[in-house]
Amino acid sequence: MKLKKGLLALVALTTLRAVSAQTTVPEIAFDSVPNPIQMPKDLYLGEVSGVAVNSKGHVFVLQRGNTSGPAYAAAAAQLLEFDAQGKFIREIGKNLYAWSFAHAVRIDPQDNVWVTDKGSDMVIKFDPAGQVKLVFGRKQEASDRETGPLEHPNPPLKGEEGRFRQVTDMAWDAQGNTYISDGYINSRVVKADKDGNWLTTWGERGSAPGQLHTPHSIATDAQGHVYVADRGNRRIQVFDGDGKVLRIIKIDVPVDPTMRPAIDEMPDVSKKDDPSVVNKKSMPGSPWAICITPGQQNQVLYVADAFPGRIYKLSLDGQVLGVLGRSGKQLKQFGWVHEIACPTENTLWVAELLNWRVQKLLLHP
Repeated sequence: MKLKKGLLALVALTTLRAVSAQTTVPEIAFDSVPNPIQMPKDLYLGEVSGVAVNSKGHVFVLQRGNTSGPAYAAAAAQLLEFDAQGKFIREIGKNLYAWSFAHAVRIDPQDNVWVTDKGSDMVIKFDPAGQVKLVFGRKQEASDRETGPLEHPNPPLKGEEGRFRQVTDMAWDAQGNTYISDGYINSRVVKADKDGNWLTTWGERGSAPGQLHTPHSIATDAQGHVYVADRGNRRIQVFDGDGKVLRIIKIDVPVDPTMRPAIDEMPDVSKKDDPSVVNKKSMPGSPWAICITPGQQNQVLYVADAFPGRIYKLSLDGQVLGVLGRSGKQLKQFGWVHEIACPTENTLWVAELLNWRVQKLLLHP
């Protein structure tokens, strides 16, 4: 999507910094519930890429522990359901054709369960009974000689209608339209109607307003605005339902010098806004996961980063209301939060890649 100079100027004027580097942001007191889910005997979690909660309080965990195949490029995706007390109920989609490399799970307003699989480039909709009702995209054919890991050319290849390249997440508006973040390669948002018809796309690789670099997570508010975690650009872009940029949110909260990454080297925080740094995914405030609380009023936005491994609570206009947590391996610490479920303002479920777990957090703001 190409933006006119006038729109670029308007966006520049309305760009929001959630908080200045000199502002003190309150720490939110919280607890982590021990053993919030009970795994059945001989079933283990691997990297937990997704977590979601339905209207009954049932918890859906998408994880990469169900590994099958060779050490390199093994299929790793499994969807598990637990009741409101954390008791295991069932596995959904066992041996599903789309399972390859789990990415995100979400529940729509009708309690349908949706999954994005980064490895197969597919989006799958299950009804509450666990039956497949709709699929987007197409898995590579095993019979094709060129089938294999996707390349990451720069600039990326032109996106194709009906297909994804390492798709990441999905969300819905009140009309039942689906918004899909696509993804590591295409760097765009796809909009489809309630019947699955492909309506439009917006976005392309870049750092200008309206452009994206790894749209990693996506959410919608009660007004139908679409929030995209533009991870590589260290910002959240807010669009209307047709792809018009409404505002840009950047999170700038001071980092305690004692904080360390959960893994990898310490990022050079002084370069967090340096345009020469093409991918800012490891910088403070770079959004890996976002979630907006349900309801028509008083909604809030939760955002997680990889370093310093915090969760931020924001108003929808971008004001940081508080922060919690840091990187680590203990309860109340985080190792790459990959998805957040926020069924209420003060109850969060977080899926962690590095710690192979989900945590249930009770906030005491």
